[in-house]
Amino acid sequence: MTRDPGTSDPMPNAFVPGQGALGPVETAMVARRQSLLGPAYRLFYETPVHLVRGQGVWLYDPDGNAYLDTYNNVASVGHAHPRVVSAMAEQAATLATHTRYLHDGVLAYAERLLGHFPAPLTHVMFTCTGSEANDLALRIARAATGGTGVIVTANAYHGVTASVAECSPSLGRGVPLGPHVRAIPAPNPHAADPAATFAADVQAAIDDLQRHGIKPALLMVDTVFSSDGLFTDPTTVLAPAAAAIRSAGGLFLADEVQPGFGRMGAAMWGFQRHGVLPDMVSLGKPMGNGYPVAGLVLQPPVIAEFGRAARYFNTFGGNAVAAATAMAVLSVIEDEGLMQNAAQTGAMFRKGLEALAKDYAALGDIRGAGLFLAADIVTDGQPDRARAALLVNALREERILISATGAEGNTLKIRPPLVFSEDNAAFFLDRLSKILNRGL
Repeated sequence: MTRDPGTSDPMPNAFVPGQGALGPVETAMVARRQSLLGPAYRLFYETPVHLVRGQGVWLYDPDGNAYLDTYNNVASVGHAHPRVVSAMAEQAATLATHTRYLHDGVLAYAERLLGHFPAPLTHVMFTCTGSEANDLALRIARAATGGTGVIVTANAYHGVTASVAECSPSLGRGVPLGPHVRAIPAPNPHAADPAATFAADVQAAIDDLQRHGIKPALLMVDTVFSSDGLFTDPTTVLAPAAAAIRSAGGLFLADEVQPGFGRMGAAMWGFQRHGVLPDMVSLGKPMGNGYPVAGLVLQPPVIAEFGRAARYFNTFGGNAVAAATAMAVLSVIEDEGLMQNAAQTGAMFRKGLEALAKDYAALGDIRGAGLFLAADIVTDGQPDRARAALLVNALREERILISATGAEGNTLKIRPPLVFSEDNAAFFLDRLSKILNRGL
């Protein structure tokens, strides 16, 4: 893995390119990237993958080799889904303009999207990215509460704008947390009482903010703690934490950029598994299947003060093409039964991983819900970052694309498109078994 310049923090999901393993075309492309894009960009894998086409759960290189995508929640309903592509192209050929003109498309989509949320989450504001949605949430929380303090989990990722990056510990020491931000441990599923422990950690962060004269404004939580290592259970941890921040005058934001839009199988949104009602919900990557559309869903009282004092406008957020594309994604999720597929295929996939873990000591704890799974890679029962990196690269050589996450960088992050099938899962399990059988 590569390291953030000037720090000792490994950067998850970024591997040092093995130039010697690349062909001449790819070697030249790496050099062009470095020259044109600068030093802050990273490539996946020791031998980077050159991709030219995607279809369903597969990505293809210039030679036609197919790679199974078990990582990409951006193409949530599958790469190049024909219904989504058609809706996008047809609307782009008809009208592509912003929300300051009257247009039925964004209203129809807002109605349909909000129909998937419990009352009183009845307003939605559109952005282009999850980063923008979380940035907007911070602005609204400050206006609603009069506070600035933010609480996040210890390895959270919430985006790349200036305001949100300083609330994203996973970006490493090169991107320091803001002085108004407190990071707490993600829920520990092995604690005697995970919900009480997590709520106590939230309260301790509230107390520390107040001790420093900072009024709490927002508890910002990815509802499956994706970047912390994926902790989907128990489903009791969010409600007491939300109660704690509200008692201090703050708000609770459910970040659904990674778990949302049916990935959990049994629920459209991660927060629903916990039986908790957020004040705000941020949406992102899966919303447009690759088209840049995102949003923030809110309870009306939360937005009242911000709406009174400020205007909100986004040139591309919620434009006619975005609305048509996002509407098609919702239609595909509903019409193709992708939530049910996530539940069924995900359960089969998890059982397969658990079976492998009985045979191979390198596989530690297996976690997940629906089509969002995690497998800890260990040596003698302890987290092994280097071994996880070797395994990720070995899977790449078997033409399976995956990455690692978590504070220790030792957790396989398995997050395929929702059209992933049981045959796809069996293919993954077979290749993983093959690699583990070699003693990796």
